[in-house]
Amino acid sequence: MRKPIYDVMKFRDLKEMLQKSGEVYGDRPAYIFKTEEEGKFREITHKEFRNDINNLGTALIDLGLKNKRIAVISENRYEWCVAYLAIVTGTGIVVPLDRALPDNEIENLILRSEVEAIFYSNKYSEVMNRLKEQGNTNIKYFISMDLEQEQNGIYAEKQLIDQGKKLIEQGNRDFLDAKINAEEMSIMLFTSGTTAMSKAVMLSHKNICSNLIDIASVIKIDEYDRFLSFLPLHHTFECTVGFLYPVSKGGAIAFCEGIRHIADNIKEFRITAMISVPVLFENMYKKVMKGIEKKGKLETVKKGIKISQFLLKFGIDIRRKLFKEIHDNLGGKVRLFVAGGAALDPEAEKGFNALGFTMYQGYGLTESSPVIAAEDDKYQRLGSIGKAFPSLDVKIAEPNEEGVGELLAKGPTIMLGYYDNEEATKETIEDGWLHTGDLAKIDKDGYIFICGRKKFVIVLKNGKNIYPEELETLINKIEGVKESFVYGRPEDDGDYKICAKIVYDKELMEELYHEKEEEKIKEIIWQEVKKVNKTMPAYKYIRDIIVTEQDLIKTTTQKIKRFEEIKTVT
Repeated sequence: MRKPIYDVMKFRDLKEMLQKSGEVYGDRPAYIFKTEEEGKFREITHKEFRNDINNLGTALIDLGLKNKRIAVISENRYEWCVAYLAIVTGTGIVVPLDRALPDNEIENLILRSEVEAIFYSNKYSEVMNRLKEQGNTNIKYFISMDLEQEQNGIYAEKQLIDQGKKLIEQGNRDFLDAKINAEEMSIMLFTSGTTAMSKAVMLSHKNICSNLIDIASVIKIDEYDRFLSFLPLHHTFECTVGFLYPVSKGGAIAFCEGIRHIADNIKEFRITAMISVPVLFENMYKKVMKGIEKKGKLETVKKGIKISQFLLKFGIDIRRKLFKEIHDNLGGKVRLFVAGGAALDPEAEKGFNALGFTMYQGYGLTESSPVIAAEDDKYQRLGSIGKAFPSLDVKIAEPNEEGVGELLAKGPTIMLGYYDNEEATKETIEDGWLHTGDLAKIDKDGYIFICGRKKFVIVLKNGKNIYPEELETLINKIEGVKESFVYGRPEDDGDYKICAKIVYDKELMEELYHEKEEEKIKEIIWQEVKKVNKTMPAYKYIRDIIVTEQDLIKTTTQKIKRFEEIKTVT
């Protein structure tokens, strides 16, 4: 078990986290918003944020929602954050729902979770109005994040905050003095997948707070850091690392206006830190390098990297000065990128670090609150996910001759279990060890290397294992390729032919190769795939490809839905 790097604030539950950090950082900005006047921003302080939470929580208890389950669904916004913490720090159990779900799945999860109230934005008004009319759920209170006041039986979050404030002024302390049981379920999260297959993960305050303390003990941020919130807040990675972590450290959060606005938002909000999925950082890195190449400065930058890497050996860091223009293009303040949710291309990690940005790779699951391991301010090894967090033990189950086996984790961040699914809980947790479903190996220094999902491994007749993610990383480096999906096509002899579905960038293909016809584009990509094949043993060769402009089917956190994709190619 590794030791913490930093001394950190300790707390038993999220209510105590808000109180302790609020006392220290109350006057610092917690949220930053654009105004109609260009270049002018509105701020909400940590004290104001905590007051809104207390006011809303007081109003919710006054409505009779003490110890009830309450859902939250919307795009990333301030009202989501207030609602989440008002529910979980004294009212009841919060059920964050995936904002990308179709109406029928939203309804199904509302029924399964037995929620009695729901917070939602205008985008979901139609489905909520229908559910209200049907009356087939347990929901007694529909609460709009957008209404100013109650309307047609729909409550308004803003109005409830005002009502709660008056109740507190009148001496109501039901929420303020609420006791938290850190060991019991306070958060119910549905894993991605269809509603029939998705499992409801039960998390406690102890789970989340243990993870927050672990993160703070190895990755340093402070009250001057500004985070750009991009990944959906219902996802544990964004919720724990991109929301609760900066709140606990007095940092500020700004909400991204959409994938096309990321670069502009980073500049406008003077962002210092961002967490996201690898595909976003990989695309950012490609654009940075493409911009350098277009300006004819690629060789100069390469020389600069060599010089700065040499000086780093003597503790001299000139990267931010040397590559000032690149940093200025991203606002001049960014210092930290953290990738999680899938494997990060080592080239992007190495490249960003060489240019003076700190780029870490982390790893976790909803079932572990979520982070199990990460590179950090002391431990980095290219291609690895770093070492296990201080409070966790990890091990490899039944390793093969290469040391590869299923990664298991044990510690205080591991979920309580799956709600109403004892069988699945027993399959996933044995003797306190969480079976991650991921294949990995651990080197002699404790660095963990993820090889791929256990259920996606292609096992050939000769016993050789092929990890699709490994091959996809290589294919994705081909210029003009946006993403890829590697799969095994069953053959008559009972073996598999390794194939790839490759998504190309139409504009880039035209720019690079002056080609528009798909068949000719396919031939160009196939020649590049053959070059990739030559870098690998023969059993890993990609034998056939499909090319398309259409993006792959993905979850809201940009993971490929492999079971859905396989249906499109077989």
